[in-house]
Amino acid sequence: MGCIYYIDMSLLLEIWHDATSVFVNMEDDDYIQYIILLLDTRYWPLIAPLPSYGRGRELPGGRYMSFIHGDGLHDVIITGENGTIDGQGEIWWNMWRRRTLQFTRPNLIEFMNSRGIIVSNVIFKNSPFWNIHPVYCSNVVINYVTILAPADSPNTDGIDPDSSTHVCIEDSYISTGDDLVAVKSGWDEYGIAYGRPSHGITIRRVTGSSPFAGIAIGSETSGGIEDVLAEHINLYNMGVGIHLKTNIGRGGVIRNITVSNVYMQNARKGIKIAGDVGDHPDNNYNPNALPVVKDVTIKDVWGEGVLQAGQIQGLKNSPFTGICLSNINLQGNVGPRNPPWKCSDVSGAAVQVSPWPCSELTSTYQAGSCSNSF
Repeated sequence: MGCIYYIDMSLLLEIWHDATSVFVNMEDDDYIQYIILLLDTRYWPLIAPLPSYGRGRELPGGRYMSFIHGDGLHDVIITGENGTIDGQGEIWWNMWRRRTLQFTRPNLIEFMNSRGIIVSNVIFKNSPFWNIHPVYCSNVVINYVTILAPADSPNTDGIDPDSSTHVCIEDSYISTGDDLVAVKSGWDEYGIAYGRPSHGITIRRVTGSSPFAGIAIGSETSGGIEDVLAEHINLYNMGVGIHLKTNIGRGGVIRNITVSNVYMQNARKGIKIAGDVGDHPDNNYNPNALPVVKDVTIKDVWGEGVLQAGQIQGLKNSPFTGICLSNINLQGNVGPRNPPWKCSDVSGAAVQVSPWPCSELTSTYQAGSCSNSF
């Protein structure tokens, strides 16, 4: 038996006026889709901002609730025989492009303050925003999932563990419009005040493609991120293969990060570690809250068609230390306008790295912070 919908005609006329005033050249089907979405978003459940973000990630105020949302849960399993959960995100992406959003777009899945979560053997596609977002969670396993979205879909991160502990991401394929896996821990003064780090994160046997990053740390790192292992990663047609990103005002400590056994093919940049990436929630961030980045090991990396091998740019008043590179071969088109490495405010060591990295990274074992990494 079908569903019967009762629509307030005055509301429908108001929505139709909104649509016609914004999209005067849309086809009839697009009008209908937009009207349906406006009807939905008028009544779409709103939830409070995450305390470690202080506001919606895109806009001030609350957030549209995720398609699958849980708070304070334990022992939850989402699984299937590779069945598909389709977020039908294109309309949301178009609203973002046209700047008609009222609040931050919904994730496809978000668990908050939960533990004992397993997500496996499911295909996720076309998320309006981030795909899988465990935040303030512990003991999370995500494996054998496929996550798909067009390369031009905005902010469709694959898996974003956020202020969470003991998270294992394995044996998955991700092809989206943003970072494949991004470890986060809060945004500027709100993340600093909330003070909940991400740690004990394992990422292995992930394959994918994206115009942005393959394995990312940040840029929301204010609660701190430590003890992250990413290994056996295969990346194709990437923006950046490995990206650690933070910013002035973030605060937080990023340390004990190990990335190994990575293959990348066709990437604009192989490795990027930067202290000037990401926006701010408002103007109240503390410019003296400088992030600390130390004890980062990247080893056993092979790349073909990599336009620039690496860029490591720390902060003048908070240099990155203990950056340890070994057994790295990133080949591509290098010329005077495209130097293989660009570095500043960084110290560490490099062994068996080609093209040879910048002078800030020594070529011997004398850098004590790297002696245990090679």
